[in-house]
Amino acid sequence: MRSKISAELPAGVVLLTDRRAARRPLGEVVAAAVAGGVRWVVLREKDLPRAERAALAVELRAILTEGGGTLIVAGPDPLDGDAVHLPAAGPYPPPRLGLVGRSCHDTAELARLSTEDYVTLSPVYPTRTKPGYGPPLLPDGLAALVERSPVPALALGGIETPEQVSAGIRAGATGVAVLGAIMRAVDPQQAATTLTRAFAEATQPESVTPSTNLSAVAVTPISTGRHVTTAVSTTGLRPTVPTEGSSLTARSGHGRPQPSTATRERKQ
Repeated sequence: MRSKISAELPAGVVLLTDRRAARRPLGEVVAAAVAGGVRWVVLREKDLPRAERAALAVELRAILTEGGGTLIVAGPDPLDGDAVHLPAAGPYPPPRLGLVGRSCHDTAELARLSTEDYVTLSPVYPTRTKPGYGPPLLPDGLAALVERSPVPALALGGIETPEQVSAGIRAGATGVAVLGAIMRAVDPQQAATTLTRAFAEATQPESVTPSTNLSAVAVTPISTGRHVTTAVSTTGLRPTVPTEGSSLTARSGHGRPQPSTATRERKQ
C-alpha cells in the first residue's frame, strides 16, 4: 500500500478552519496550531464576503509564512494565492494553479481526477462537523480508496485522537485533515502537538511491520502518471526556505517545505 510523502504536498496534520467552532479568534487558533507543528491550513469560511475572506487569507498567510507553512483556500478562488482545494462537485477541469486538491468520497469521484495534486478521502469516522454524513469509510475503506487513488491522499473526517491519526497513516494516507480536534480544543497548540507527534511516530520505520503492508518509509521515487513523489523519513513539519521558481512561493509569498534529497516533478 502506498503512503509516499512529498514535501511539496500537504502531509502530516492539515488544519481546516471553522471560525464558528473555534474557541478563540481564528488567527489565534491557527498561530497556536503552527506553534504545535501544523504547516498546512485550509481556509474554509465560504459564507464570508470575498473581501472579508481575502483579508482573512492575508492574515493567515502571514502566520503560516513565519512558520514555513502554506495556506490552501477551499473553492476555486485562490484569494490572491496559488493553492486551492476543490469540492467533488467541481469545477472540472480544475484551474491551473500551483497546488490543487480535491475532496473525494468514492471510486467514481477518484476516477474523475485529471491534474489534481492530492485528494482528501472522507469521512473516515463519524464527524460532529457533518453529522449523519457517510457512511464512514473506517480504516479498511480508507485503505481501499487510497489504493485506487492516482495521487497522494489525506484522511479526513472525525479524526481527533493519536490512535486515529496512526490508523490513517497505516491505511496509506500521507496525512490527516482535522477540524474539530484543534478548532474546538481548549489548548489548540497542545492538541496540534499531540496529533503531529502521533503522525511523526506513525511514519517512523520501526512503526511499519509486515502485517501493515505499508510502504510509508520507502525511499525510491514513484510515478503516478502526473507526479513523481519521494518518501522521506522526516515528518514534513520543519521550517522552509522559499525556492526560486516555485509558483506557489512566487504568487502566495511563502515557501513550501523542501525535500531533503529529492524534489517532486510538478505537473506540466
